[in-house]
Amino acid sequence: MWNALKRRWKYLTAKLSGRWEENADPKVQLEQAMAEAQEQHRRLVEQAASVIANQKQTELQLNRSMQELERTNASTRQALSMANDAAKRGDAAKATEYNQTAEAFANRLIVTEKRVEDLKNMHLQATQAAQQAKAAVQQNANLLQGKLAERQKLLSQLDQARMQEQLNTAMTTLSQTVGQDVPTFDEVRTKIEAQYAKALGTAELSGQGVDARMLEIEQASITTEAQLRLEHMRGQMGLPAGDQAGAPALTAAPQQAVPAQPAQPAPAPALSTGAVSSPADAEVQVTDAEEVVEPATPGDA
Repeated sequence: MWNALKRRWKYLTAKLSGRWEENADPKVQLEQAMAEAQEQHRRLVEQAASVIANQKQTELQLNRSMQELERTNASTRQALSMANDAAKRGDAAKATEYNQTAEAFANRLIVTEKRVEDLKNMHLQATQAAQQAKAAVQQNANLLQGKLAERQKLLSQLDQARMQEQLNTAMTTLSQTVGQDVPTFDEVRTKIEAQYAKALGTAELSGQGVDARMLEIEQASITTEAQLRLEHMRGQMGLPAGDQAGAPALTAAPQQAVPAQPAQPAPAPALSTGAVSSPADAEVQVTDAEEVVEPATPGDA
């Protein structure tokens, strides 16, 4: 029973972990990885700083011990020299005291030399460790810089991938049905075309009805009445008719050639006897007669 529950718990844990990995944002995961790498580099720098600090401290102790060794050595030599001088003077007590002091300095000298030797070994090891720490920090810094550069590349690739996914989704939306509540572009276009065709058909049927023909007849009647009113106004003003208004040049030439003929009494009999030489002369004489008669009409007055 316990084994079954344990296996089921592991299965659920693996399933939830896999689902979480699928739904996790890659950009957030990348930022987490970079933050962890920077934190590791920070801890490495702190450890390297501690190693270098130990090396510096050992170096300071070694220098101080070397100075103490030199002073002890000098003091020992000075005590021996003073004991020798006292012995030469025959002062045995002073010589004995100086010899004892020189012996004490010699003991201290031995201890100091041993400590200096230990500090030298420690300094050598600390120096090697500091060099290794510096190399490790430099190597990790280079790796971190490479990861930062790769981070920018990955972020750019991620943005391009998301843009491509959005483009694919948009293209799919234009060609396929996305859901029940979202119509596609083709469906909307078909609906608009159907409404437009229905409107055209309704307009075509309306144009063939009785009301449309009645409106057309009424418009024609209004146009005819307007033309008659214009003709009446032209007649009152003494203007030519609407169909003759566009050709004034045809009557201008005969009006210039006629004024010399009213002084001759021959033209009136010529019209009744058929003595006109050509149809053009007859037309000119008829036009002149009309122009002479029109000013005398009472309607124009």
